[in-house]
Amino acid sequence: MTYARTEPADQEPDIRARPPLVREFLLVAGLFLAYKFGRQAANGHVEEAFRNAGNVWDLERALHLPGEGAVQGVLLHSQTLIHAANTYYATVHFPATVLFLVWLYWRRPLHYLWSRRVLAVLTGSALVLHLLFPLAPPRMLPAAALVDTGQVYGPTVYGATPATDTMANQFAAMPSLHVGWALMVAVGLIAATRSRWRWLWLLHPAITLLVVVGTANHYWLDAIVVVALLAVALAALRLPRAARNVPAHLPWAAGGGAVPGGGVRVPAYAVPGADMAVDSYVTGAPHPARTPAGSGAGR
Repeated sequence: MTYARTEPADQEPDIRARPPLVREFLLVAGLFLAYKFGRQAANGHVEEAFRNAGNVWDLERALHLPGEGAVQGVLLHSQTLIHAANTYYATVHFPATVLFLVWLYWRRPLHYLWSRRVLAVLTGSALVLHLLFPLAPPRMLPAAALVDTGQVYGPTVYGATPATDTMANQFAAMPSLHVGWALMVAVGLIAATRSRWRWLWLLHPAITLLVVVGTANHYWLDAIVVVALLAVALAALRLPRAARNVPAHLPWAAGGGAVPGGGVRVPAYAVPGADMAVDSYVTGAPHPARTPAGSGAGR
């Protein structure tokens, strides 16, 4: 007897949602280049950037936020630790976000489209702030008395002379996209998976926050602002209903989906003709793994 083939346990309900690869590559690359060029266009406002830095520093003290030096002091106790923090800052931010998008594109297309839109809105709003509010990082602010760990211990992604750095705008500390992107990676993976361990992805933004503050590349307020921007983006761009409730495994695989009458509780998308808009699951459906092909089931 021939049995009907079932879909892989962790497959997205609608793979047809995956957009063309070349188009997505060009779109994401274009958005990133637009951000990089826009960030460079915001360069050169040195005096204003230092004035804003002093105001941010004073505001943090008025709000009784912990000093950035407390985190840096812990890192400076070990040259290995501070070197690891610099390396994390320089090498994890961009590759982690790219890998996140690639995995979602292949395994969770609907989540990919949602995450890409949220990241685009977040990055665009960050660029607006870079243009309107140039900000020198705490490593440049004399009042902060912090060490530029990248220049002193390495590695660093910035030139030694910020005002003439043609590779990066060092006066765009507000907001911290290191923290914003890391948090969105965690949010996206938590939404797209069902493992009991998925909440550990929050370690990525937590470590990133400590790294950007401890290396004196960002203020606490840079992180607070980007979290607020991400919250607004997530509120405006809700996860599509069809992408919600993605099971970690099909119920019959664990044997826990049985219902009276010999049927099982299965995802609606696994039952031909089921209305996904009404309910995410259909109960009492025949066991798909035991339905003979051509027997008429699902016709």
